[in-house]
Amino acid sequence: MTPRTMFRWLMLFLCTKAVLPVVSQVSECHSFTKLSVTETIIGTDLVVKLLLYTGRNSSCASLINATHTSVLDVNKKTIFLIHGYRPFGSAPNWLNMMIETLLNVDDINLIIVDWNRGATTINYSVAVSNTKKVAEILKPVIDNILRIGGSLDLIHMIGVSLGAHISGFVGSKFDGKIGRITGLDPAGPLFTGKSVEDRLDPADAQFIDVLHTDIDALGYEEFLGHIDYYANGGTDQPGCPATIMGGKKYVVCDHQRSVYLYMSSMTSICNITIYPCASYEEFLDAGCTQHDSTYPIFGYHLDKWRNSNNIMRFPNKVFFQTTTKEPFCMYYYLLDIITWNQNTRKGYITVGLTGENGVTVKSKANHYAKSFKKFKEVTLLVSVDEDVENITSVSLMFTSANLVEPKLKLGILRMSLRSLTYPHRPHVCRYDIALQKDVEEKFQPIECHVQEM
Repeated sequence: MTPRTMFRWLMLFLCTKAVLPVVSQVSECHSFTKLSVTETIIGTDLVVKLLLYTGRNSSCASLINATHTSVLDVNKKTIFLIHGYRPFGSAPNWLNMMIETLLNVDDINLIIVDWNRGATTINYSVAVSNTKKVAEILKPVIDNILRIGGSLDLIHMIGVSLGAHISGFVGSKFDGKIGRITGLDPAGPLFTGKSVEDRLDPADAQFIDVLHTDIDALGYEEFLGHIDYYANGGTDQPGCPATIMGGKKYVVCDHQRSVYLYMSSMTSICNITIYPCASYEEFLDAGCTQHDSTYPIFGYHLDKWRNSNNIMRFPNKVFFQTTTKEPFCMYYYLLDIITWNQNTRKGYITVGLTGENGVTVKSKANHYAKSFKKFKEVTLLVSVDEDVENITSVSLMFTSANLVEPKLKLGILRMSLRSLTYPHRPHVCRYDIALQKDVEEKFQPIECHVQEM
């Protein structure tokens, strides 16, 4: 565990015998276990409660156990939602929203795996040691689902942090035949470097998708699934505090963002497109985008994409960017520039876009300084946080990478802009533009004569 990770766990503390339950009466509503800070300090023995929600009892959970699963409709998909470490004993702040969202978008059996007793402790290693015990308790539950006619194909486990590894332990008990496991920022501390028997692994289910949002602290950095998403490179998430002045939110925001991104993928009016790439730096440098490729979407509905595409042909490491808040979608363009300067210019381009809908957005400067050589095309990835629809004006500004360089200009022979997010939209062009250093030049583009650039 790195010093930064240890510090963040410590800040989290400062800021704020396994027993199977008996089946409940249908008329009785049950809720997630809530514990006190005192129980955090003294620790808790492992107790697992299984809270069942369906379309018929979306606000009133019933308890099930390994011998009482007959209330499930085994012809429907069954989702096991498993939380992670709970240092203060409270319910996850995202839990009710996740329950409501899942039941609104899908007709499912939703089982909340409440292991708050066992996850609540000041000693993180104790919670880690309980993860395999939780899996042992869940196995006979699934065995019974199979006994009454259920199918492993219809089981989807969604695990958050430690819950992701619990999902893997369950999957391994069924020889990887469970339909799907989704890991939301799987826990890194005490799992990094472990063998496949001691963590989530691609062999644990038929299909495993993993979202990484905090790989430099509380999350796991390396591949764990068939497809591993790295939101914003997997580290600092937009809108999360960048310093300790953010208090508890600084500690948990990046880690928890995985849950909110996943929930947004269920209902969002926009799809988050993901791009296979060797590294985030290469992605930002427009090295992993081809306009003749079909890219998958991120999140809960990935199954719909998988049904008509062979996802296994993609590298399992994919990247995307997000905005600071829901629906989190970024809109991507590729900007192709050919310059005519005799001497090479090296620097950054900032792009502004205005659409017929009145929306005006501005991209950040390209991530790395680009070398603009005479008559050689350079491609930049442009990402903005709103859809401008039909582009009516474009602005470009050139910033030199040499801070002491005298005033100069970048001569553009041709620029063309094409949407990655909506590839069917017309490509727009402009010819013969002179950009003065650090001066924004705004102009009206025209539709390109040939769209395949």
